[in-house]
Amino acid sequence: MTSRTPVLLSSSSVFPEPTAAAFEMAARLGYDGVEVMVWTDAVSQDAGALRGLAAHYGVPVLSVHAPCLLVTQRVWSSDPWERLRRAAELAEAVEAPTVVVHPPFTWQRDYARSFQPGLERIAHKHSDLTFAIENMFPVRMAGREFVPYQPGWNPTETGFDAYTLDLSHCAASRVDALAMADSMGEGLKHVHLGDGSGEGRDEHLVPGRGNQPCGELLQSLAGRGFRGSIAVEVNTRGAKSRSIREADLGAALEFARAHLPAPAKV
Repeated sequence: MTSRTPVLLSSSSVFPEPTAAAFEMAARLGYDGVEVMVWTDAVSQDAGALRGLAAHYGVPVLSVHAPCLLVTQRVWSSDPWERLRRAAELAEAVEAPTVVVHPPFTWQRDYARSFQPGLERIAHKHSDLTFAIENMFPVRMAGREFVPYQPGWNPTETGFDAYTLDLSHCAASRVDALAMADSMGEGLKHVHLGDGSGEGRDEHLVPGRGNQPCGELLQSLAGRGFRGSIAVEVNTRGAKSRSIREADLGAALEFARAHLPAPAKV
């Protein structure tokens, strides 16, 4: 028997189509599973609906992205701890092993102050889950730069047990993605696969269409002892049709499979 690194389709990659469309496209294109971005789409918040979609299309939910975005600050609750708790409960209910979490925003002072010990308490309660903190990026506007995260956009400077490496965010922060992976070390548990041009903004291009070392990173994972999953997180909002969107998502999956190490015998 062989075991390959699972490649997931993030439901954010099909936006503005709904969460259900991600399952349909993941099944049609041959993805190994789905990462559910919890957002205002009610289906993304509903464990029963997600289990039904997974069963119908034969693609499991293998990671859950907690509602950490600016546009999801009112999903479930205005309390970030309640949102994180409910994301953990959702992940357990759909049997997804990974929860992706962003660092706190600077204005979430109480949340930021207690983020590390609070996260440890939730992780202890949900010991079957991996809470993988994602690297973010500074924001550049009108020639100025500011960091909207506390204590910063780079979680390795604080130190956590598990990380999500986002290559598009590496491009936006103008850091070396391979060096970021080195900094994450054994804590690298999840990857958001997308590309960027290094122009200082978050682009989420199809891998291979920017200048990030997407292929090198994927090829290095076996040597890093990586046992997690890869979630394709690309921006297809500009696609003029479903067929164009699917072509981009198919190209991303093909890129991932071409660069990941050959399946290991188990």
